[in-house]
Amino acid sequence: MSDVAAPGFVRVRLDLSYDGSAFHGWAKQAGGKRTVQGEIEDALATVTRSRHTTYELTVAGRTDAGVHARGQVAHVDLPREVWAEQNGKLLKRLAGRLPKDVRVWALREAPAGFNARFSAIWRRYAYRVTDNPGGVDPLLRGHVLWHDWPLDVDAMNEAARRLLGEHDFAAYCKKREGATTIRTLQELSLVRGDDGIITATVRADAFCHNMVRSLIGALLFVGDGHRPPDWPGKVLAAGVRDSAVHVVRPHGLTLEEVGYPADDQLAARNKEARNKRTLPGAAGCC
Repeated sequence: MSDVAAPGFVRVRLDLSYDGSAFHGWAKQAGGKRTVQGEIEDALATVTRSRHTTYELTVAGRTDAGVHARGQVAHVDLPREVWAEQNGKLLKRLAGRLPKDVRVWALREAPAGFNARFSAIWRRYAYRVTDNPGGVDPLLRGHVLWHDWPLDVDAMNEAARRLLGEHDFAAYCKKREGATTIRTLQELSLVRGDDGIITATVRADAFCHNMVRSLIGALLFVGDGHRPPDWPGKVLAAGVRDSAVHVVRPHGLTLEEVGYPADDQLAARNKEARNKRTLPGAAGCC
């Protein structure tokens, strides 16, 4: 995955959003399952009249089936002549071709060294849940989880503070062969809005598979009184999956924003992001 477009190509940044309800996640899959990547790549091929060419997208964060995005970022390398011909028209043409549950909001030539995935310095998600005894507002049912126990937000925030910083989040991730589970959790906080909906803000340099939904599952157990505030931290320190930590349903989760450094720091960030991390004092090398 190169940090520069091949000769004769232009790297284009896409800012986009989607309702994940009817998608089998971001990434293309075998068997014809509907995915966000597949829909956008098909639309690109159509509007650029490149039916027999796939311009492959690279995304900041692959989302699972049912997860939404408001501030997703991707890049695609287009032939220079295609970009020159389509620039100024491509956004509107995509709007006419894409299904209504995915939108591209901006297209622009990316700065030198930009990589939607490896240049990112943080991703910010929101998870929304309500403990209203009557359930979820029908108009919000596809974006808010109903938890049928009263939740103590102060207790959840107390538990959340113990999880901040750089840790091995193996206890909260679905392990993937050869991938590290060391992440830096920069923010984890919960606020109850005037409408009673509790929004958890979760920001990290990167996330491993199921990490956000597992963290929220642990915090809900604290919020409803089934576990004390120090329990999620103890699970983290143990470093192994705990059967009591539930991966909550995906529909409450939205990727809200992706952060990038200044243009002159992109190359350094790309190199850093590709290094396999270890915790200080841990054996092994990167």
